[in-house]
Amino acid sequence: MQKKLGFGCMRLPLLDKNDQTSIDTATLNEMVDTFLDRGFTYFDTAYVYHGFKSEEVMREALVKRHKRDAFALATKLPPRMLKTAADQETIFNEQLAKCGVEYFDYYLIHNIGVSSYPQASKYGTFGFVVNKKKEGKIKNIGISFHDTPELLDEVLTAHPELDFVQLQLNYIDWDNPGIQSRRCHEVARKHAKPIIVMEPCKGGSLAIVPEKAEKLLKAYKPDASAASWAIRFAASLEGVVTVLSGMSALEQVLDNTSYMADFKPLNDEELQIIDRVTGIINENTAVPCTLCRYCEPGCPKKIAIPDYFALYNSAKRATSANFSSQFVYYLNLTASRGKAGDCIDCKQCEKVCPQHLKITEHLKDVAKTFDNASLPTR
Repeated sequence: MQKKLGFGCMRLPLLDKNDQTSIDTATLNEMVDTFLDRGFTYFDTAYVYHGFKSEEVMREALVKRHKRDAFALATKLPPRMLKTAADQETIFNEQLAKCGVEYFDYYLIHNIGVSSYPQASKYGTFGFVVNKKKEGKIKNIGISFHDTPELLDEVLTAHPELDFVQLQLNYIDWDNPGIQSRRCHEVARKHAKPIIVMEPCKGGSLAIVPEKAEKLLKAYKPDASAASWAIRFAASLEGVVTVLSGMSALEQVLDNTSYMADFKPLNDEELQIIDRVTGIINENTAVPCTLCRYCEPGCPKKIAIPDYFALYNSAKRATSANFSSQFVYYLNLTASRGKAGDCIDCKQCEKVCPQHLKITEHLKDVAKTFDNASLPTR
């Protein structure tokens, strides 16, 4: 039986945190080897991850260094990038070459939502992946989904041929009216689709929780990481077969595999603690960004949107004594990137945001906090 933890390849270790293509291959090799040595097999990448380099990097770290039957590989076709139906064949063949495989164990139509679903329908993407499955080049077909439960129900009703669905499920989004994790989970169960979970730690924000929340978690289980609570929450849900964790350090691999090797679902007392932690986190998070970086490539002003949101969230939680460190990081980024206040309100970013954030409004708040600030003098 496949263990429930999967290796997400969207947040791989970097040599330069400002360059998504600067993968630390030595560290990644060690992470991949450790993951496999501990009995875990599922790896999830995508065409667009890490500036279109993730698939190539996983070929070198995983495919070339391990037997093909020792792992399961998933990747994704981005319907937003299609200009013609023929583009699908071109991209698919490119992916086979970049990954160095003859078939994919799991293949997803990427980020299906209100704008990409019509695009996928227009170019016959669902039929395309079915044909690739018939050819033996895909073992299981599915979708990754970031939208309303109503649209998910529509898609799964129209496409019973899908073998699985990949959803954003985590405890902070469970009852979030913008994400609606609970209701999307219910729709997937209604259609009896196996569920692969993405963003169980919401871009790492559930791995580093406010001090008050951390004390609650540590009081019950002193040796358990905050991330373990989030991943176990997702893995405890009915119908979930795999929970993806976007790991960027060996320490994260060691931690995740330690408690998922012999997975134990959350008990009632732990679920009650999660409810209390959710309330604390909601009080302390200004912008619920997951650092997926889908917003960055299309920004005409080259604004480092997710990095600015991370700094803004940290600044809001910081005391006046350590605000300046967030401001220094902001200044460093703006040396080569647009400031938050440079936003021209084109909303290109909002069209592709899986979290449906009002990015341009949040950038105004970031600008108020950082653009006119100055470092304190000693």
